[in-house]
Amino acid sequence: MQIFKFQNPHKEKNSLLHQHHRLMIIKSEIEDNPKLQVSDIEFTMPKPSYTIDTLLYLTEKYPNNEYALIMGADNFQNFHKWKNYQEILDGYHIYIYPRKGFNIPAFSTGKINIIEGVPQMDVSASFIRKSIRHGKEVSYLVPEKAWKYIEEMNFYK
Repeated sequence: MQIFKFQNPHKEKNSLLHQHHRLMIIKSEIEDNPKLQVSDIEFTMPKPSYTIDTLLYLTEKYPNNEYALIMGADNFQNFHKWKNYQEILDGYHIYIYPRKGFNIPAFSTGKINIIEGVPQMDVSASFIRKSIRHGKEVSYLVPEKAWKYIEEMNFYK
């Protein structure tokens, strides 16, 4: 499975780390899992990065692979605003992690799967970044290797 970490066109650039650092954080976390692979393919694609463009590129380049999206219900709220969202719905599975306070909009496709039976954490990446900026202890909310990288690089302070 490949993991992509790119610049969401619906988020402000200044709220995220440079793409290289985000890639390094993900690489450090999955390095011991042979079933996962990080890709920097979107680094060379036109900006802003649109999910449909990445999916089409990957599907064309690696036609034997199957691709799916995993996202939180908070991101899925605005899915209808995504570039060519219907094409994503028609061609790819979407796995949605429930988030408190966010309803999952109904779309007429059988490819949307709500992840059930997992604990819901009422925490977001923006909450973690803001907490670090304010000097709060949040290391227990971040995977160990990612936290070590964030600390070593002195991010969000």
